[in-house]
Amino acid sequence: MNSRVNQTMTTPTVVEIAPKVKPPSVRAKLARNPEWFTAALIVTTCLIVGAINPRFFQLATLFDLLHSATTMSLFALGTLVVLASGGIDVSFTAIAALTMYGITKAVFAWWPDAPFALILIAGALGGIVLGIVNGLLVYRLKAPSLIVTIGTQYLFRGVLLTFIGTSFFMNIPHSMDRFGRIPLFFYHTSEGLRAVLPVSVLALVAAAIVTWWLLNRTMMGRGVYAMGGSLAIAERLGYNLRAIHLFVFGYTGMLAGIAGILHVSNNRLANPFDLVGSELDVIAAVILGGARITGGTGTVAGTLLGVVLVTLINSVLILIGVPSTWQKVIIGAFILVAGTLFALQRKS
Repeated sequence: MNSRVNQTMTTPTVVEIAPKVKPPSVRAKLARNPEWFTAALIVTTCLIVGAINPRFFQLATLFDLLHSATTMSLFALGTLVVLASGGIDVSFTAIAALTMYGITKAVFAWWPDAPFALILIAGALGGIVLGIVNGLLVYRLKAPSLIVTIGTQYLFRGVLLTFIGTSFFMNIPHSMDRFGRIPLFFYHTSEGLRAVLPVSVLALVAAAIVTWWLLNRTMMGRGVYAMGGSLAIAERLGYNLRAIHLFVFGYTGMLAGIAGILHVSNNRLANPFDLVGSELDVIAAVILGGARITGGTGTVAGTLLGVVLVTLINSVLILIGVPSTWQKVIIGAFILVAGTLFALQRKS
């Protein structure tokens, strides 16, 4: 009995100590979630601008930002889908310009009282047709989508300026003019000005929800990310690459067509030279939102945050006296930092 007790008392107890798991660093978290970096840049920019010009912190500024960001956001959501599939499209502004100007001019000449819903559907269908042209060319030629869409950009612009028109006109169809004047919400500022949130913002909300659902809840969305990750693997997994190409570019064209019609309605002006040159701002916004230029990644929330950041830089920095020439410098610096985060993500 005593010997057993002594043996028990003298036998050492082995306690296994679990290895300590080192918590992820801030740099690693930012690398995995680049949207947080974009959100931090937005907050920092707002605080700096607000500290210099307190008038920035008012509801009218938010309304102006939403009004300015609507068209770019629709472009960016389409660009997100293309980038997620591993491609790139630079023809969306040409699609929007051709669609908005051609349809507006045709409706005004032949059916000035056409309902706005029909005009919007016509814009969406026109964008789909032009987008599908891009998708067919990319799939059939097996050429880089950047090269193909540069060519179609010039093609669409040439058709517009050569065969449709080069002069802008302020007499747009009545339904488009009425839609552009409908306020979703408005109020009068302390200066007596009328701050208006346009109803076109609802189109942006709807497009964001539909894009999120398509990318995250459908087989087509899984195919888009799979093709962006690896074209060969996506084909071996049984995805229909032709259908994905047509969907990606057709969906981008549809959003571009809708954006063009809304742009004319909000500005009450049809100008064939509008929107051209904003491609890099849109692509920059999507990249700042966390999408890789090589494909396979990207979120709707991150894309919208990227649009907010670019819109802030382009629209608000003037309030604090920053020259417009510095806007591109700041956006370029932010993109370089975002690229560094992607490099860290690949190493982790």
